[in-house]
Amino acid sequence: MSAAWAEVACRVPDALIDQVTDFLVELTGTGVCIDNRILDTFSLDTVTESSVNTVKAYLATGIDLERQLAEITVYLNSLASSQPDFVPSPPAVTIINQEDWANNWKEHFHTSRIGQHLIIKPSWEAFTAEPSDIVIELDPGMAFGTGTHATTRLCLEALERIFNRIPPFDSPLPQAPPAVLDVGTGSGVLSIAARKLGAGRLVAVDIDPEAVGVARENLAQNGVAGDLEISTTPLSQITDTFGIILANILAEDLIRLCPDLCPRLVPGGLLILSGILTEREEAVTAAYADSPLTLVEVTRQDEWSCLVYRREQ
Repeated sequence: MSAAWAEVACRVPDALIDQVTDFLVELTGTGVCIDNRILDTFSLDTVTESSVNTVKAYLATGIDLERQLAEITVYLNSLASSQPDFVPSPPAVTIINQEDWANNWKEHFHTSRIGQHLIIKPSWEAFTAEPSDIVIELDPGMAFGTGTHATTRLCLEALERIFNRIPPFDSPLPQAPPAVLDVGTGSGVLSIAARKLGAGRLVAVDIDPEAVGVARENLAQNGVAGDLEISTTPLSQITDTFGIILANILAEDLIRLCPDLCPRLVPGGLLILSGILTEREEAVTAAYADSPLTLVEVTRQDEWSCLVYRREQ
């Protein structure tokens, strides 16, 4: 029998979006969707365009489902005291089979060109590559990160410029080939791209064991298996240093992890930060202002920002 998930949809005023998403992420340990928009960066900051929005969380079906639904209902009712106009309604529950979830990805995920030569290709689609193309074959499964979301796209474009020595990245990297740390690897797309562009050793970590499993499969499928470590190891327990660090995660986590990320970058190394809503960009740059890093490049797409720092000698 296939695994099933319960999609739990809560209608809440936009003033309560942050509180509700924080609660649901803490309760479920998974990402959330807001107004049907999948956040493959696990971002809890989102721009809402109406006074009421739908926040969706995903719970594993089983003996704890009723308890978790009851917790959500109690929490929503508790918020009504601070929002007199908010009349909570019971969460709407839809059961989704795991293979149905995977098929939903297939409806919206198609071959895409990113930057000059990177091609993100679903494993189920055919594609004729040009000689200079770098093809990444991907099956995101239950993990986040198809490479087509603006945050991941900005990271991939920055990686391509770095490895191709395009200004402002025309100075040599401190390692040849550079070791790469991928924090919050998701489907593994950034690690795959880094290796195919010329990276050496790869270390990829994610807090979600399911994402680690999917990433491991994608890395193997793309021939990126040698000199690779992928796990749920906390960043604080990684003692090595790297020429390039990738972190496409929640803006608040980028701020919190600044003391852990900076010491793991070798002098002259590059740190790519993404998953940042443009309205949160200033908060992230402020957090890194006193670090031994210099902001080299800022790129933006839609409402998202990507920051690239270089560690000074």
